[in-house]
This record gives sequence, structure tokens and C-alpha cells, in this order.
Amino acid sequence: LREAQAQWAAKAWWLDYLSFVVGRPFAPVQVELQATHDPAVLAEVVQTAAGFLDQPARPPQIVPASLTFQAGTPGFQTNVAASLEGVTAALYRPTEREAPLLVEAQAATPPDMSLLERYISGRLQTFNGLGSVFIIDLQTGEEVAINADLAISGMSMVKIAILLETFRRLDQPPDLDQTKLISETAVLSGNYSANLLLDIVAGQDNAYLGVDILTESMRRLGLVNTFIAVPYEEPARAGLYTYVTPANSRTDLSANPDPSMQTTAEELGTLLSMIYYCAQGGGPLLAVYADQLTPEECQTQLRFMERNHIGSLIEAGVPPTTLVAHKHGWIGDTHGDGGIVFTAGGDYVLVEYLYHPDWLEWGVSSPLLADFSRATYNYFNFDNPYLGNTTEAVTAGNQNAPVDMTQVEDQVR
Repeated sequence: LREAQAQWAAKAWWLDYLSFVVGRPFAPVQVELQATHDPAVLAEVVQTAAGFLDQPARPPQIVPASLTFQAGTPGFQTNVAASLEGVTAALYRPTEREAPLLVEAQAATPPDMSLLERYISGRLQTFNGLGSVFIIDLQTGEEVAINADLAISGMSMVKIAILLETFRRLDQPPDLDQTKLISETAVLSGNYSANLLLDIVAGQDNAYLGVDILTESMRRLGLVNTFIAVPYEEPARAGLYTYVTPANSRTDLSANPDPSMQTTAEELGTLLSMIYYCAQGGGPLLAVYADQLTPEECQTQLRFMERNHIGSLIEAGVPPTTLVAHKHGWIGDTHGDGGIVFTAGGDYVLVEYLYHPDWLEWGVSSPLLADFSRATYNYFNFDNPYLGNTTEAVTAGNQNAPVDMTQVEDQVR
């Protein structure tokens, strides 16, 4: 308009009068159309349109009522940046002023162990105490660690290490008396039998020497927070009733661990994974103790631990026919369980503890630890979950239909 007005002002006034008299205009002046737009505003308009149309992929999620998992769903999303070029060009065309938005398919997000971590962490927020959980996928090595480096009372759960050290000491299959002691320790959680196994570890009637050998062995395996300083129900030695470790040196959190025997969820879980891999003929145990341990001995230890049936904690969260090689333990303020769970969807290690100052109610800890176990089982058995006592119907392994991109394109034009 400015250019046209300038052309008009530059003309002689009488040329218009002459043009009127003769009834014929003089040659017109060509003025090119000029236009501009605000790119930020256009981008906002396209983004607003995309907001009405987009259906983003939905991630997998847990169903709290049944502790089962729903698969993620695919979706689609407008590529605003790529669409703007075509939309901008259409603005400056006198014809064909339609421009399609460029839509991209989004694949469904596969499930990962962060689902478990978020669920367990969320449940622990409602628990009036401390929780410590460690999970290992024995196929991939993926882990979930929630306060897993917290020093915890060893209780009967460190008997897993006593069993391992016993088999490391034995040069041949256990005889009848040794088998009885191993069974009473693994299945009946006997403290007296555990101390007698420590005598075997020591090679003499000296359980104190046995715990020293065990603690040194744990350190050799890199498990620096796992120790027994005093045998079960025995008096402490002068000057040696505990060890200072990175875990019990923490000042931010404390589960008031028993000074005479301690571990962490991470280290106990790591030890269980070592026994699992040893039973399969590999792993750190056979590397460190090549001349003292065999896969058959690790297999035997797991068979004994599978006979430990209590019907609660880890076992309460898996189908009754599922093999669980585990060792539980509880004292007044701490309850826990740790084991290897063998399932069709994959084998895994689960170690779980709850601590409450002074006294932990079984009615609080037992169902919560069972829920952690069931959620873990259902994660590994996504398509065939265990519902436990839940009566709610659950459709497992949701099959999601692929996105019809033809319909999407028609929708966004």
C-alpha cells in the first residue's frame, strides 16, 4: 500500500483528468504484493491444533488393586516443527492453501523395572518406618535398589552366608549329621545348628573362629557390609563385638541394626545372585573359590533353601507351586525375607526388609512385604500374573491394535 500511494503521489494531476476524458486508462503500474507473518504466533496456532488431535503413546502401568501390569499403548503426535514449513508456504499461495500436518507414530513404551521401583517406593511412603528392597533380574542383571545400602540386622537371613561357607569348607557331600544341621539351619532356622555349622567352617569346635572366617570371606567377595562378629546367642568377645562398615557409618538413616551381625539388602541380594550363577556353573564364587566350591554344592544349598516353607512374605506373593529358595528373619523391630524366585517369566532375586523403631507389627509388615513380592512376580510374569486373593478379573498381556495412520492423516488435514 505504501508503494501504491507513492506512485499515486508522483503522478501529474491532469493525467487522471485526461484518462477520464478519453475513457481509457494509461498503463497501470505493477506493485508486487508483500506480506509477512509472526512465526511464533503461527507455531502456537499449529501447536494448539496438534493438542486437540494428538494421542500420545501411553506408558505401561501397574494396577494397584490387583498388582498386575497393563501394557503401554501406541499413539501418534504432530511434528510441529516439520509441519510449519508446509503451513507457511500455504499462507503465501493464492490457491491450494491447504497444508497437511505431519504426524508421526509413537511406539508403545516397553515395561522396565522403574515401574516396580515407583510402586514400591510409593507404598513405602505410607509406611511409618524404613523399608529396604533390592531386586535383580537374573537374566539381564537389571536392578531395583531402594535404600538397599542401609545397614540391617542380620537375623536369620545371614544364615545364607553360613550355609555357603559350610559347603565351601566341605570336601565331599555332607554326611548324615551334617545334612541334619544344614536342614535345621536352612529350614527350621535353628540358631544352635547354625553355630554348629560355624564349627564346621572353623574346622574345630570354635564358632567364633567360624564367624571370623565367614566375615573375611564376605570381604573377599566384595560384601564389606556383611559380617557376623558374635555367634547366635553367644556372649560377645572382649574388644570384638561389631565391625564398622560404610553402611552402619551412615548418619542420615538408621535401622538400629544388631551390632553383632549385619548386612544390607543389596549385599544379601548380590550373594544370592552369586549362589544362583554358581549353581549354573559360573559367576564370582567359582572364580574366587575355584578349588573350594562346585556348582553341585551351590545347587544343593538352593535345594535346602527351597524347603523353607512359611507361607508368608515372599511366598505369599507367588503361586503356591513356585520354587522359592529363601531365608526369612525377624526380630522385634525388623522383619525381612530374601531369596531367589524361579518362574516361567524369568528368575529373580528379591530381598525385602521393613524396620519400625521399638516394635514392628506383623499385621503391618507381612501383607506389605507380600504385596512387594506379588508385584515383582507379576512384573516378571507380565502375561500370566498371580492374583493371590484378588477376585478382580484381570486381562493379562493386553494386545494393542496398531495405529491406523490413514485415519490419522485424514483427521489432521
